[in-house]
Amino acid sequence: MRWLLIIGVSFASSTAFDLSVNHLAAALAARGESHHGLQAPQIAGPRVVLDHPRVRVYRTTADALTQLPHGPAVVVSLEDSPGSEAGSALWLEDAAAPAGTSHVHGTIVVVQPRRAPPSPATPAGSKPGDAPFTGMSFKPVFENDRVSVLRARMEVGAREGFHTHGSDTIVVHLSGGEIEDTADGKTVVNRWQRGDVEFEGLGTSHSARNVGGAVDVVLVALKPQ
Repeated sequence: MRWLLIIGVSFASSTAFDLSVNHLAAALAARGESHHGLQAPQIAGPRVVLDHPRVRVYRTTADALTQLPHGPAVVVSLEDSPGSEAGSALWLEDAAAPAGTSHVHGTIVVVQPRRAPPSPATPAGSKPGDAPFTGMSFKPVFENDRVSVLRARMEVGAREGFHTHGSDTIVVHLSGGEIEDTADGKTVVNRWQRGDVEFEGLGTSHSARNVGGAVDVVLVALKPQ
């Protein structure tokens, strides 16, 4: 699924990154869990699920944060736990610092922005809700000089009119779902699961329609550096 943050004018392809069912099973094993609540042998910690010149994204657990590279990050919770709920997001100045482990619990996605050459500038455009979208809602979570973070929801039957993204954006899926996407004259149905991650590049253009249940995501928009 692709989401609008700011509309630009250039056109490019967007790349989706997802975890397959087998990868998801491996991630469960990495957490020491199974569908029946039994303990499974633990394997190596954080797993890279997206690697891009502007950002690297990991799927891991809160107790493995210290195994990450040092640096600032957005941490997104994927499950309800004491002190946080699924979809909560916070900024850590150093995700790998031991003190950071006290802020989050359970399964998480960690988004670490990278210092990279600025993306090509695009003319100013509309903000979420200004484009021809129906059945969608956006709720700001926090913003700083590196990122802008929002919660977004796409109701059953919701539609995104044709639009162009004005920022590099990471989409963290909280619920999974089925989204029909049309770009470059081709239509496909993308099927997402909880914890899947996708990258929406600056200048990518498309339209979309929700053909499944309601979809909840966290959007992490990268600011020019």
